[in-house]
Amino acid sequence: MIRSLKNILANFKKYSFLMSQLISRDFKVKYKRSVLGVLWSILNPILMMTVMAIVFSQMFRFKVEGINYLVYLMTGIVMFNYFSEASNLAMSSVVMNFPLINKVYIPKYIFPVAKCLFVGINFLLTLIPWFAIILLSHVGLGEYACPINWTYLILPFIFACYFMFTIGIGLLLSCISVFLRDMFYIYGIILTIWNYLTPVFYSIEILPESLQGLFKFNPLYQFLTATRSIVLTGQSPSIATLGLLALIGVGTLLIGAIAFKKKQDKFIYYV
Repeated sequence: MIRSLKNILANFKKYSFLMSQLISRDFKVKYKRSVLGVLWSILNPILMMTVMAIVFSQMFRFKVEGINYLVYLMTGIVMFNYFSEASNLAMSSVVMNFPLINKVYIPKYIFPVAKCLFVGINFLLTLIPWFAIILLSHVGLGEYACPINWTYLILPFIFACYFMFTIGIGLLLSCISVFLRDMFYIYGIILTIWNYLTPVFYSIEILPESLQGLFKFNPLYQFLTATRSIVLTGQSPSIATLGLLALIGVGTLLIGAIAFKKKQDKFIYYV
């Protein structure tokens, strides 16, 4: 295991230029001929949050007692969108790069990891309007102000665990999609269901108690709840919760990496 980790780290260093080129290519493709370019990474969550806020807070009258619903909603949107986009792109990354894989030797896991890093950079950009809305809550945006204190120092740890979890899922999906191309369609349905099972725009408090315990088995619920605990109430998640997030992140990454490593030599037969 230690030897494998050393090899992976060595490969990351060896192929760091390729990784940067893959990420750069994704940015160029995504924002090709776009006037605003990367600014869309900041504008998109603002526009989406505005629409969602109008729909859920005004039309459907969703609210969560005692906290700023706008920040609650945007936290859910920003975090779920990262997972959704990163896992989707990672899933197709190996299949889409088969022409390159057939020509030269490249560690195949670089492709899904590069996709997660690319979306991760976009995720960091979306944190700018997210934090701006938190600050604006102190001047009347929303019914309640969001506290800002030392607990924000825990957010990088939560996001790092979330990133590892997403890479793990991305590795699993990219591996499965090589052997089962139907996964491209199946996963769209899974994501839709997963979205509704994750309290992005609602609180699980509105559900029967018998269902609330079941929803807590959703890994995305744990990451969302820990983040919201900090930004909405100023309270640090418990040590047990942070340990659980680390276990989910590292555990999923290891499972994804092991499954990918075992199957990657067979990819060539499914081009």
